[in-house]
Parts: sequence; C-alpha cells; structure tokens
Amino acid sequence: MPKALEILQKYWKHDQYRSLQKEIIDSVLSGQDTFALLPTGGGKSICFQVPALMMEGICLVISPLVALIKDQVQNLQSRDIKAIAFTGGLKSDEISVLLDNCQYGNYKFIYLSPERLQTEWILDRIKQLPISMVAIDEAHCVSQWGHDFRPSYLKIAKIKTHFSKIPFIALTASATKRVQEDVILQLGLKDTAVFQKSFKRDNIAYFVTEAEDKLFKMEQILKKNPEPSIIYVRNRKSCLDISSQLQSMGFRATYYHGGLSSKEKEKNMDLWMTEEAQVIVATNAFGMGIDKANVKTVIHIQLPENIENYYQEAGRAGRNEEKAYAVLLTSAYDKLNAENQFISVLPDREFLKAMYIKLCNYFQIAFGEGIEEQFTFNLNQFCSKYQFPIIKTYNALQFLDRQGIITLSQEFSEKVTAQFIIPSKEVIRYMSLNTKEEPIILALLRTYPGIHEVPAAINLTLIAKKAETSENNISQLLLNLMDKGIIDYHAKNNDTRIVFNVIREDERTINSISKYLEIQNKLKREQLNSVIEYVNDTSNCKSKLILNYFNEQTRENCGICSYCISTISKADKTEDLRNEILTLLKIKALNSREIQSNINKSSDAIIFAIQNLLESGEIKVTPNNRYTLK
Repeated sequence: MPKALEILQKYWKHDQYRSLQKEIIDSVLSGQDTFALLPTGGGKSICFQVPALMMEGICLVISPLVALIKDQVQNLQSRDIKAIAFTGGLKSDEISVLLDNCQYGNYKFIYLSPERLQTEWILDRIKQLPISMVAIDEAHCVSQWGHDFRPSYLKIAKIKTHFSKIPFIALTASATKRVQEDVILQLGLKDTAVFQKSFKRDNIAYFVTEAEDKLFKMEQILKKNPEPSIIYVRNRKSCLDISSQLQSMGFRATYYHGGLSSKEKEKNMDLWMTEEAQVIVATNAFGMGIDKANVKTVIHIQLPENIENYYQEAGRAGRNEEKAYAVLLTSAYDKLNAENQFISVLPDREFLKAMYIKLCNYFQIAFGEGIEEQFTFNLNQFCSKYQFPIIKTYNALQFLDRQGIITLSQEFSEKVTAQFIIPSKEVIRYMSLNTKEEPIILALLRTYPGIHEVPAAINLTLIAKKAETSENNISQLLLNLMDKGIIDYHAKNNDTRIVFNVIREDERTINSISKYLEIQNKLKREQLNSVIEYVNDTSNCKSKLILNYFNEQTRENCGICSYCISTISKADKTEDLRNEILTLLKIKALNSREIQSNINKSSDAIIFAIQNLLESGEIKVTPNNRYTLK
C-alpha cells in the first residue's frame, strides 16, 4: 500500500500536510469514525481523498452543494482519478446506468446530494457497491441546529447501519459545540475521533468600523492596502453598482454573483486571480473552492446573516499567513436593514403552503403526480403572475430545495431575445401613448439598432442601468409587449431549472417539513442577534468574540482588532479631542467624514471619541446621519 504522503505528492504535488490533515488521515485509515472541524482554507477534501486512494473500493461522498460537487469531481478527473457525480436533472434510467458503471468501472469516488438518499432503490443500489469509506461534507447540515439543516441528511444513518465496519468521516468548516455533538448523534458515529483546528487566525485583524459614507471608507482602505481584496455585498445589483463606482474612482475592479453565466464568472474570476483586477465585488455565491493566498482585505459593507458565514468569508483573507484585514463597515440603519433582509423575508408555514400549491398549479401538476418532472422556471414571471414577493418566494423555494421536496438547478444562460414586429412609426406612436414605458423602449432601440430586422440578444442588466429601472420591470414589459403583438420575445432557461422530487400532496407535504421551518426561522433570528451583538460590543476583543461564539475560550486579546487598537491608542483619545469635536459641532452639524477633515487625528481615534460622546449623551445622530449637540 502506498504511503499517504506519496499519494499527496503524486496527485497534489504537496510535500507536506496542513495542520491536522495527517492526524485525520491516520484516524480514517485505522478504521475510526472521525469528525473533522477545519475552518475555511484548512484543506478538508484532502482528509478523505488521500485515504480513499489508499483503500480498495469506492469512497462515497455526500455533499449538499452541487457547484462544489462539480468542482471537486472535475478537480479529481483532472488528476486522472476516476470520479462521478449524481447531480440534479438525471433520470432514473441514467442513474441506473451510472451505478452499473460504478459497479464495474473501477471508480474511486461517487459524489451525490443527500436528497438522492431519499430514493430507496438508489439507497439499495449503493449498498451493493464496494464502498470503502463514507465522507459527509458540510456536516453541519445534519444537525437541526446547523445553519443549513437538511432532513435528507438523516438518511445517512441507514447507510451507517449497513456499512457498520467501514470508517465514516464528517467534515465541516463551521460548527458550534451543540452542532458538533448533534451531528455525531444523528449520523450514529461510534467511538468518534474528533479533530478541531482552532478558529483563531492570528494574522487577521477583525475591524468593525462605523462609516456613514461607506464608499469613501472603502476608498481609504483600498488605497492603503493595494493588494488583492474582496468586497462582499448582499445582492447582484450592488455587485455591479459598487464595482462601477470603484472603477470610476480609479480602482481595477470586477464583480461576481450567481446570476452571471459560466463564461462571465470565469472571465471575472480570472481577472481577479491574475491580479488584473485588485478588487472583486461579490455576493456570498463567491467563495467555494477559492484559495487565493495573498488576499489582504475582505470588506463587508452590510451585516452578514450569521457569524458562521462571516467567519468563512472573512477567512479568505491572509491565507499566506501575512497580516490581513477583515473589515465590517456599519452605519446607524444596518440593524433595521438586516432585519428587513433576513427576518421579514422568512416564509412562514401559510406562505410556504400557498407558494407550493401555486408552484404545482403553475406547472399543471395534478395531485398525486409530479415526481421527477423537470421544468424551466423563471422566478420573476412566477412571482409576477401570483403577486408573490420575490425574496420571500426565493427563500421558500430554497427551503423546499434543502428539504428535498424540489431541486433548484441554477443555469442562468441569459438567452433573452426580442424583435419589434410592427413598423417604427407605430412603435413611436405606442410610446407617445404609454409614456411610462418610453425609457425602456428607447433604451432597447438605442442599444440594439437592428432590433426591427433581426432578433437581438438582450442584456437585461445593461438595459436596466440605461433605463434606470429593475430587470424585473424590463422582463414584465417585454412580456406585455409580446402579449400586445408589438415584439417577438423569447426567454429560454434564463433563470432556473426545477425538479420535483416527491409527488404532490399539498397539506401532507408541507406538514412533513413545517416543524423544520419553525426551527430554521428561530435559528436565523438567533444568529442575526449574534451578529448584532458582535457589532455592538465595544468592550471585548473582536477575535475573542468570534472564538467564544464557536465555544473556543481564550483569555488573551488579539492585539490587532478594532477594539484592541482602540485600547492601545488611548493616548490619542484625550479630553482635548472630545472638546475639539464639541467645538466643531457648536457651529453646525457634521458627519464623521467632515469631522475627520477638520481634525488632524486618526480616523479610529475620532470614531472612538464620537462613540463616547454618543454614549455620554453629549451629542446625537440626525436623520441625515450628521452629528449635532444634544
């Protein structure tokens, strides 16, 4: 049998392990059930891929992330390692053929989603395979206390019962003590060896910085640290807007979100990876498999949904072990905005049921039918038809996806075409009678001058920007124009493919998962409260707060976070500085940027002084984010 290090050198060209990798690999090779908690960048996949290549038989890998499954399978195949994935969209006969190939084709890795285990015949076929070990990735999903709990993960316990003599390894990058214990219990792991790498990142300085003008603050940070940076935002529109604003300020910036085509994602990623772009502005769709060592700064300009996600995203900085910064920019209204973004859009049971029934009706699925049926799905059109709020509907769909009721496959091929089929003079006449629609129609005519002669491929983002409206409004107008016989309009696969995994039973379907919805909603509220407490806590080291969240106790302050810097720099925070600010505010109300331009002190010192003045009640914040005497 080849040694583990020889496998690592042969296939991955590494001469040494990262922290805890060898110990985890040795545990698996000894036949021990293993739980590995390695924070982001810790190299989790190596921990099961190396021992699997040393064993006879197949390693079964269960993961909820289709994008990550595809990425890992392609990665293994590029190293001449036989791997196969059972992802969404495959029909029963196709799966059967693939399972035959696994039986006789000398494969080393089978990747599948936990929802596949819901199908008994697939589970039975897997039991007939020469499985040598089972790896459960994103294992926090097994626990109802995990931030992406999936009941379908509980089916793994059936595999454990059948394959009782082979090692199981559960891996995650973020799990509290309660989640860790629940995962081990739910999977039925025996005499489990637990390996937990410290969540402490000595080289990352966690900063929580108050800033009314976040763009100005970003400019300061990026000029001071010109190395590769990531800016995390909450939505696709912000990606484009912030990227454009940074470009206008002279920064080399690009963007990344889930709505881009594969070609656009690859192009923009490559710009950043090769450092033709200093900054990539991204939603949380950006991150899986990203391992760029020299990221200097990660900036969040809105509150994250939970500490788990924040830790993982912030942890993409400083993987070269050099000093790096994780900056969370906050303002007075962030808490309210976060509650609107994360809490008010949570679907309750009644909304989930109404949306599910309408979804089945939308695709004309009869009661007791629908299993394994597939459809092209446009979220905007669906919400427009039934007057559903888009974000709440999307959250409801994601919940159904996590519970295995449906499978959402993001395709985003952006195949939107339109052609005017009435004379130009009639288009002009129509605009004169429908002035509200004129900006969009003019934007189409000016952007695509040949749109009367041939179908034009429409860039919805570009037209939305030119017409100063939303992509949803444009899609709706194009549908209306088509209905009126003004244009020929086609939108193919431009949003999502949806697969129904169970038969339609309405009340029974929703009843079976509603208890998980209640737990999820309660957990999300608790998690957001933890983020707000992290931001508002001005009495403790930020690194220590994160460690405490993950049940890792430490007495030492990090010495480099925003809190530690504020305590170290007390000499800079004198009564004179407070008096200088009060003197300025006697003349007129000012924002923090204007105060900084009038006082020759560090921005941290000024912000600290402002916070003290607010806490002591000497000043207050006006509705337009200025400070004035109380």
